[in-house]
Amino acid sequence: MPIKNGAEYIQSLRGRKLKIYLFGELVKEPVDHPMIRPSINAVAETYDLAVEEPELASAKSSLIGINVNRFLHVAESAQDLVNQNRMQRKLGQLTGTCFQRCVGMDALNSLYSTTFEVDGKHCTQYHKRVIEFIKMMQRENLVIGGAMTDVKGDRSLSPSQQEDPDMFVHITKRDGKGVYITGAKAHQTGCINSHWMIVMPTMRLKAEDKDYAIVGAVPVDAPGITYIYGRQSCDTRSMEGGEIDAGNVMYSGQEAMVIFKDVFIPNELIFMDGEYEYAAMLVERFTCYHRRSYVCKTGLGDVLIGAAAAIADYNGVANASHIKDKLVEMTYLNEAIFGAGIASSYMAHKTAAGNWQNDDMLANVCKHSVTRFPYEIGRMAQDIAGGLMVTMPSEKEFRSAETGPLLEKYLKGRKGVSTENRMRILRLIENMTLGRNAVGYLTESMHGAGSPQAQRIQIARQMQLEYKKKAAKKLASVNEGEASEYVPEPSEYFDRIFGAKEKKKAN
Repeated sequence: MPIKNGAEYIQSLRGRKLKIYLFGELVKEPVDHPMIRPSINAVAETYDLAVEEPELASAKSSLIGINVNRFLHVAESAQDLVNQNRMQRKLGQLTGTCFQRCVGMDALNSLYSTTFEVDGKHCTQYHKRVIEFIKMMQRENLVIGGAMTDVKGDRSLSPSQQEDPDMFVHITKRDGKGVYITGAKAHQTGCINSHWMIVMPTMRLKAEDKDYAIVGAVPVDAPGITYIYGRQSCDTRSMEGGEIDAGNVMYSGQEAMVIFKDVFIPNELIFMDGEYEYAAMLVERFTCYHRRSYVCKTGLGDVLIGAAAAIADYNGVANASHIKDKLVEMTYLNEAIFGAGIASSYMAHKTAAGNWQNDDMLANVCKHSVTRFPYEIGRMAQDIAGGLMVTMPSEKEFRSAETGPLLEKYLKGRKGVSTENRMRILRLIENMTLGRNAVGYLTESMHGAGSPQAQRIQIARQMQLEYKKKAAKKLASVNEGEASEYVPEPSEYFDRIFGAKEKKKAN
């Protein structure tokens, strides 16, 4: 039976016997572990939102003819991509953290178009396999994680040049039924909370890297997989008892290292096997989707802006002009991120496979803004909050018969505001800018979907400076011995901004 809601999703994770190490020990049941459970709760929200707001978090699949969770939907229009962004922002508002499903959604969409083109050149059957896999995921309503980022070893060397070949996931052996892979993927978001993982290459490959050009789907509890759970700042607060000090006791993100040791992928779940020249296409299409998906950070930004406004009110300074100005600046930065991301979705184009791909330039502008603006929003939130955010005594002190009354007396804000409520908001700001969920709001904003220089490279590739120079020279009546009649150069840039109809008119 398909999973219907968040409670059923949580139940589906029980008893899987995953090999997970945390603090040097095997985790018996991740669902019940106090450090892991908040991240599971965040994924559960993606199921409940689809029930509560189906027009936002679900879509009718042309593959199976029924409504499916939007995280499992292949985008069939630009509006589908826009609705993904709207859903992502909403979930950021609901959880205040990473809800861990965007990688799988973006992997499905990039694989859908890439496998179609691989099949066209090599007469393979990858696209059909991807479709059958997607249909199975949609029918059962499962969570798909993506595994792209290899540990890389010596970054100056290609995968095949590494002293240790396991620095990149690669095929170690094969038989008539499939292939076996070995290697490791670092900081994999939500992998333990997924049902399946799609393993993908992490970079452009050459002919000598053919064994690293492997894409396939594996269940997360497949034999040969070991997980080593990643630490997050202040993560043990969820294990200390109480709920205030954690800042956001209900929700958190999750990353882990995934180690593969001769993990089997059957032929029917292999979506690329040696077609190294298509690795770059897959990576670039995935990052195009995924960099636009970082509009999720605007949902977190909404929460942080709200927390900053609340603490200003609790402190009695909500009407101060400089506080109002900071809140305006925070909102401007947050909406600038959302504007670039949703514009990327609106300016999508249909691929040869039939699904829709968002605009690459604007996706990179969105993600590059995300590497900067949340840090500034966080800085201003801390500015508004004041130093008590990082020097406040623990919840246990507030509950103590000896120290509690003293703290109630001396840590009051304005009249009518309880000391505990003031403490809760301060802890939330700490959580999002220094603590556990700062991973999802700040550091992941910097390095997720490619670090800042990766976006600058893509932006540089698409600047179309020659086209823009010609436009400027035409308006300035510059004559450099060229033909007097100006004809715009054939350019994807013109098509992207104005469309083919206007281009024809200009010519």
